Amino acid sequence: MSEKNRDGKRAARERLAVEREKQKTAEKRRRTLLVVAAVVAVLGLATVIGVIAANSGKKKGPSAGPVVAPSGAQGKDSLAVPVGKDGAGSTLTVWEDFRCPACQAYEAAFRPTIHELTGSGKLRVEYHLVRLIDGNLGGTGSLRAANAAACAQDAGKFAAFHDVLYENQPKETDDAYADNGKLLALAGKVGGLDTPAFRTCVTKGTHDAWVDKSHQAFQAGGFSGTPTVLLNGKNISQDRTMSPAKLKQLVEAAGRG
Repeated sequence: MSEKNRDGKRAARERLAVEREKQKTAEKRRRTLLVVAAVVAVLGLATVIGVIAANSGKKKGPSAGPVVAPSGAQGKDSLAVPVGKDGAGSTLTVWEDFRCPACQAYEAAFRPTIHELTGSGKLRVEYHLVRLIDGNLGGTGSLRAANAAACAQDAGKFAAFHDVLYENQPKETDDAYADNGKLLALAGKVGGLDTPAFRTCVTKGTHDAWVDKSHQAFQAGGFSGTPTVLLNGKNISQDRTMSPAKLKQLVEAAGRG
């Protein structure tokens, strides 16, 4: 074979390799956009659901008993459960409901990035637990799950149990989390959480009134649905361009500033 033919074939192979790489990159970008679009669509639906739920939730009276904040809760009236280091360059405020499918969708898309940023000390997350779906569809699963999560905070296991609750979230219409037995079984997935103290906290509803107070603060804030997410005080929930990559970019930019 002549040198010219060999060079021609080599060039053709190189062009083919470049084209294949372009196709792979385009496909990866397409999949990412589809995931982000799906999350945005679900979050948009959550706004509508949240308005109904917020109005319905007003019909329910507060839980009886004293307001007992979980260990380490911070912020106004100790309603925020913090995850991440004090002094981080950015703060992500999340209002969420463990029965909310849009909250689960948000978790699935953004959790790896949030874990990365909190782990590196660049981001601090403040979780506020509410019970919108209880008000919308009836039941007590939002309340029971939020109380159990607060009990996990007492044990220093909030972040791990928080993730387990979303990983095992029942269908929105299935009030499975109203069963304390279900929540206690899920606690077994978090090492060291299923203790007598945790079980007592869950079954007695130690933090029920605290969850209700958090829900009242959500309504007073004029928020319309869950999840409502604020980055450094700015509501980013309805930003249709928001993605895990953009969130990371904003947090890192804030850290440099």
